[in-house]
Amino acid sequence: MDSTKISLLSFQGKMKTLHLSWMAFFITFVVWFNFAPLLQAVKVSLGLSTEEVKTLLILNVALTIPARVLIGMFTDRFGPRIVYSALLAICSIPCFMFAFADSFIQAAIARFLLGFIGAGFVIGIRLVSEWFPHHQLGMAEGIYGGWGNFGSAAAAFTLPTLALILGGDDGWRYAIAITGLMSLLFSFVFFFNVSDTPKGATYFKPKHLSAMEVTSKGDFFLLLAMKVPMYAVLALLAWKLSPGGVGMLEQWIVNSIYMGLIGLYVLDAHQVWKVNKSVFVEPVEAIHQYKFKQVAVLNLLYFATFGSELAVISMLPLFFSETFELSPVVAGMVASAYAFMNLMSRPGGGLISDKFGRKLTLLILTAGLAVGYFLMGNVNAQWPLWLAVAAAMACSFFVQAGEGAVFATVPLIKRRMTGQIAGMTGAYGNVGAVVYLTILSFVEYQTFFYVIACTAVVGFIALMFMEEPNGKIAEVNDDGSVTLIDVSN
Repeated sequence: MDSTKISLLSFQGKMKTLHLSWMAFFITFVVWFNFAPLLQAVKVSLGLSTEEVKTLLILNVALTIPARVLIGMFTDRFGPRIVYSALLAICSIPCFMFAFADSFIQAAIARFLLGFIGAGFVIGIRLVSEWFPHHQLGMAEGIYGGWGNFGSAAAAFTLPTLALILGGDDGWRYAIAITGLMSLLFSFVFFFNVSDTPKGATYFKPKHLSAMEVTSKGDFFLLLAMKVPMYAVLALLAWKLSPGGVGMLEQWIVNSIYMGLIGLYVLDAHQVWKVNKSVFVEPVEAIHQYKFKQVAVLNLLYFATFGSELAVISMLPLFFSETFELSPVVAGMVASAYAFMNLMSRPGGGLISDKFGRKLTLLILTAGLAVGYFLMGNVNAQWPLWLAVAAAMACSFFVQAGEGAVFATVPLIKRRMTGQIAGMTGAYGNVGAVVYLTILSFVEYQTFFYVIACTAVVGFIALMFMEEPNGKIAEVNDDGSVTLIDVSN
């Protein structure tokens, strides 16, 4: 593997793979977030109520949680090239469905299915880790995550203008359809220009697709415990659609969803047992062991970082508008400063992680995140607007740099399961977003920010139990020989 420095202007070798990866991720986020900037036009065109619009926003993220876990598994098994290309092509279909929907039900089904494209992120994490050595991995993953994540901001800036240019009551339809066409066309570009590994390298696959492997009895039970919040938050989303929430679903349907989720968890736990029951019979060789607590800690940190980013992006324009009596347009522009930080913060977090160590970087950034959100909780109308914006941007730096540092660590735990680990950690980001937004519906803005700060403190404490990735990862080749992969200097 080439270990020369990262050259952003290059489009050869590993840099070509990196650029095509963040472009693919960028497009998935444009498609995933193409509704919010055109929300008002969609509401008028389809004659939707405010509650129906809120329901569409909920449905947009519902499927992403299980999808990230599934896509992570598929990536490890079939390779990033095939999975990313297929995701981009297949998800263009519900995008077109939404663009030409004539009713709330059609739009709701399309937005629910489009939640799947939000899982694209985890594919590139595995792909980039195959092409870059450990001492460049944080920076490379940060570029992939930060530049790709900017797709949400790009959608917010360009789609309303595009809809206006295309004109008429159907301008929003054409704008959204164009994003679907981008996704479909880029799936072919990606498929024909990317390979899963550099020439001559081995793509290690997990032994099992149905569940994540663990290497100790304690890790078996910790894995089962870490799965509970993912099912619980889906139950929370179902509750939000119940008569006690937005009233989209009848109570018997919601109760059926609850029972279905319990059944799925039991089935999931059974699969975990089938894959890992051998750890109760004989210990795994030390060279092949990994510690699942590393994954658990990263899950909690991504809950606090990406979870809070998704939640804050959703509420920040309204927060600035109400706090400083700004027009919706000005409030949106001011709030966009938070998203703009992604371009540099996430790569910056990865770069710092490469230079100064994974755990130390995460400790510093998580502490900064806690302080940043505590500061945001103190923002009020007496503050100068510029100071409030500066506080939001400072907070944003720690949030997004923290995301970069988390995914600088994910690929260093167990190479053949990087997709599964990234899928679970990524899903926790969406779990965090749903939890935070649900809390926001019951409390004031200040309390909302304080709650995020408190979860960051919990993440900081959990970090004390994480170990710095060290030494080498052992992976077994098809012929039985062992390959050792460096994860530290």
